[in-house]
Amino acid sequence: MSLEFTHPYYLIALLLAVFLLWGFRYSLIDFTKAQRWISFLLRLVILSLLVFAIAGLTLMSPTHEKMVVFLLDQSRSIDEAATEKALEFINAAQTASGNTSFFVVPFASSPIVETAGKTADGRQQTAADASDKATPSLPSAVCNLPSEWREATNIAAALEPALALIPPRYVPHLVVLSDGNETNGDVLSAAVRGGVAISTVPLPAPTAPEVQMAEIRLPAQVRQGEPFNLDVVVQSNIDTEGLITLYSGAFKVAEETKPLKIGENVFRFRQTVEDRRQQEFSATVAAVEDTILDNNAAAGLVFAGGKPRILLVESDPKTARDLVSALREQDIETEVRPPEGMPRTLDELDQFEAVVLSNVPATMLTMHQMDLVRTYLSELGGGFIMLGGEQSFGLGGYYKTPIEEVLPVRNDFEKEKETPSLAICLVIDRSGSMGGQKIELAKDAAKSAVELLSPRDFVAVVAFDHASYVVAAMQSAASTGVIKSAISTIEAAGGTNFFPPLNDAHEQLRRASAKLKHVIFLTDGYPNEQGDFESMVRQMVNDQITFSTVGVGDADNELLQRLADAGKGRHYSCDDPQAIPQIFAKETITASKSAIHEMPFVPVIITPTEVLAEIDVESAPPLLGFVVTRPKPTCQFILATENGEPLLVWWRYGLGVSAAFTSDAKNRWGAEWLTWTGYSKFWAQVIRQTMRKPEQRGAMVELTQRADGVHLTMDVADDAGRYINEAAGCITVIRPDLSKAEINLKPTAPGRYEAEIPMDKRGGYHLQASLGLGEVNVLNQSRGVMVGYPEELRLRPVNEELLQRLAESTGGIYNPAPSELFAEDASQSASRATPLRPYLFAVAAGLFVFDVLLRRVDFGGRRARRL
Repeated sequence: MSLEFTHPYYLIALLLAVFLLWGFRYSLIDFTKAQRWISFLLRLVILSLLVFAIAGLTLMSPTHEKMVVFLLDQSRSIDEAATEKALEFINAAQTASGNTSFFVVPFASSPIVETAGKTADGRQQTAADASDKATPSLPSAVCNLPSEWREATNIAAALEPALALIPPRYVPHLVVLSDGNETNGDVLSAAVRGGVAISTVPLPAPTAPEVQMAEIRLPAQVRQGEPFNLDVVVQSNIDTEGLITLYSGAFKVAEETKPLKIGENVFRFRQTVEDRRQQEFSATVAAVEDTILDNNAAAGLVFAGGKPRILLVESDPKTARDLVSALREQDIETEVRPPEGMPRTLDELDQFEAVVLSNVPATMLTMHQMDLVRTYLSELGGGFIMLGGEQSFGLGGYYKTPIEEVLPVRNDFEKEKETPSLAICLVIDRSGSMGGQKIELAKDAAKSAVELLSPRDFVAVVAFDHASYVVAAMQSAASTGVIKSAISTIEAAGGTNFFPPLNDAHEQLRRASAKLKHVIFLTDGYPNEQGDFESMVRQMVNDQITFSTVGVGDADNELLQRLADAGKGRHYSCDDPQAIPQIFAKETITASKSAIHEMPFVPVIITPTEVLAEIDVESAPPLLGFVVTRPKPTCQFILATENGEPLLVWWRYGLGVSAAFTSDAKNRWGAEWLTWTGYSKFWAQVIRQTMRKPEQRGAMVELTQRADGVHLTMDVADDAGRYINEAAGCITVIRPDLSKAEINLKPTAPGRYEAEIPMDKRGGYHLQASLGLGEVNVLNQSRGVMVGYPEELRLRPVNEELLQRLAESTGGIYNPAPSELFAEDASQSASRATPLRPYLFAVAAGLFVFDVLLRRVDFGGRRARRL
């Protein structure tokens, strides 16, 4: 037993004893000296008692009384039978506990402390209830837990919250009821840090019939066309048969029925990779007797080296024949696709060393596809080239898109003075169906269209529902701020009527003095009233006004197409509202008729480069046209037109190189170049400049999948076979949602570098490894990893070794009887605090009464004798 103060700084108040001493010394009370001394000492004792009470004097007495917290594993590897056994154990412990308090904490990926025990009247048990020894009942929520929460087992995460439930006046004791198969965390390390006794109760493994696809074992790297072995590993807890199906990408390559025995079953298949840089293989298993179907598939990636391949996306694939033939002469394999074939996943895009867009408008691509190109270029080191055409650069609507961000040129430009001015009227449907994202994207699109106009142009904005509203009357586009502020005021409400806005748009443009006049009409619905809208549009055409339409979602695209045909414009059917800004940008630049210069010119070299050192560009035939752009400040300006406009420009963007060639490579503007002897070499050199560089020899990358990620090991040597040491390296990880992380490589042995890469989401992960000595890049390696179903769904026996080590290392009991949990252990004790404040106040009050008597009554009779 011992005494402690909770607020020791209040003890300074004992200095008040000096005033008591001064009062005793100079007191005028005529009592005996003994009575005066007794009174002084009594006051000194009262002062001390009051100060000790305020300072929180507490009696600390040892206790061996335990409080137990049961940690109940409720992950998916615990079936109903195991849960039933755990509940029976807790019930038996509750019966054996007498008045001892305890909590029950369910856990899986994290603990749920809110269900950690209830009082007898149904209230949530608190520490106060525990200190009053209220016997809790089992938590009612253990059978109603979210499925996502059960996808992992993290015993370590449950320890600290469980300890926080135990008041300090009890000896803490944790009891883990689990199968011991933790998928996250390190419970042994966490238990040692906690310093608390932990007993473990093993729960049985599931007994229901279960067949699972454990993994696909395949080499990390092969050569294209070279056969290799692929092992499909199936786990089973019963003897049965299973149908094994193997896929290479999306194509089925094998299907066999195999006998399955209890334990691990390995089936080998012979495979090859052709014309792919990286190939995904996946396998499924189907059995008659199977409980969990979520773990019946697995996938893996294999990297294949070979000839460099590029992807050419061409609006008219037939016109790409000349470029494809020229590149194949230079040993560059080229795959041609229409815009609809643009890759929709990073894995598919990563198969190519470079991507070329030829005359492909932004309206044919989704924002996700453009984001993929940006990630492919910046993080995976791929190459990107945009070729010119009537649907490229600004004409393609790439203003303020991820593609424009990666290009070395800008898509907005200054008009030449001789270019005719443009008056444009933006007509925007603001009916109720346009609410939310659609109206906001329409407003952003209108603002971007205003930004693309020159100060010599004019713009008006009309919004409509059942009526028409002139948001911004026809005015100079130089008033950009005023017009954009007016556009921001548009709100969605009301019906849809086409007559009023068509009339207002006609009136606004009829008064404009520009040579070119154009209407962009956007709506997402059908007009409430039918009428002869086409005649109104034809009246605009008579006044030299063109008319284009944009149908969003479930619009009357048939009517809008007729209106666009009558107005000598274009119609866009827009299923994805995200494409609205690109459509407005494309229409605005197209209507201005100033982005294309179609006249013969000979390229002029601005910046000499080794890439074109062996090509006599200045003696090349003339090109017949180009798209007007502006170079960005940090780009390399290689070739220009005779007027100094950009023709060939490139720059580095992240790990990759992006280039822009504002003319084309086919028989429209480049018709004369098709017969030029330097045509093949020119394009081969330009594409090789942007192409992802081949991976260096002397490097071996090994990936080992673990429960919570991948362990990467990289062995690196130079051309002479000497290990490369003391290099600095990192891994750029692209997750399935395109977010990224960078992880440093750690040297662990001569020429060996390693890293732990966490992976907590399903899908494909792309790894870009780079290693450098100073400013010299000595290695670039690209790899991929597929993450399938959670580790929690794997078929595994009870991890008794872990549970035994956990109990032994903390002084707990492995597989205890319920009655053993609450037996007092003399070696374990806690300090129970008893506040002495009320007792001190009571004693001080009693002594105060006696002190008053001493000051009022002359016990020595001195005063009486004097009288």
